[in-house]
Amino acid sequence: MHNGKDKQQELEKTVLDKCRVHLEAERPLRELDLTPEERKPIGGFLFLSARPMLYVLNLGDDEAGELDTAVERHKLGALQGRPNTAVIAICGRLEAELAEMEEKEAAELLASYGLKEPGLNRLIRATYDLMGLVQFFTAGEPEVRAWTIHKGSTAVKAAGAIHSDIEKGFIRAEVVKWSDLLAAGSIAAAKEKAQVRLEGKEYIVQEGDVILFRHSG
Repeated sequence: MHNGKDKQQELEKTVLDKCRVHLEAERPLRELDLTPEERKPIGGFLFLSARPMLYVLNLGDDEAGELDTAVERHKLGALQGRPNTAVIAICGRLEAELAEMEEKEAAELLASYGLKEPGLNRLIRATYDLMGLVQFFTAGEPEVRAWTIHKGSTAVKAAGAIHSDIEKGFIRAEVVKWSDLLAAGSIAAAKEKAQVRLEGKEYIVQEGDVILFRHSG
């Protein structure tokens, strides 16, 4: 009769055999489909090829206005379609200029190339997505702050990212989408438009949520 430790060792061996076969086929482990249960026993090995891969295309000025189609034009669609892989196009010189400009000037320069946002924004979003991370916000009187949590985290776990006392005393979360809050102008105005929701501990926090945590203590 096998005990729990033996079963865990058997599972580890089975998963490592899968990894070996996959690697011998000259494919990185980021493309190996494993269940969460299968990933647990090999998590400590930190295989290099299991890490997500982000390819960044640094294009010249002549392509700065065509970044959205760069992946297709350079025939990298197949690369972008691989599991846990992303391909982002930027113009390095343009990004360097934007970094030195005031917000209004930067917006005008982007518009002159037909772009809506800096490449740095797309790069950050792709990185978060590959790492399985999302951001939520808290908006109080002193400041607005962004908090990073793992995708799929519940409201109570998000509260813990701020402070353990808030997690322990969690009562409820008042949630509004950042875009709704921006359009409304204030939490009070968003409440008048019924855009603020009351959520419990098990609510799954979404990218861009603005949350006010109610807690005891």
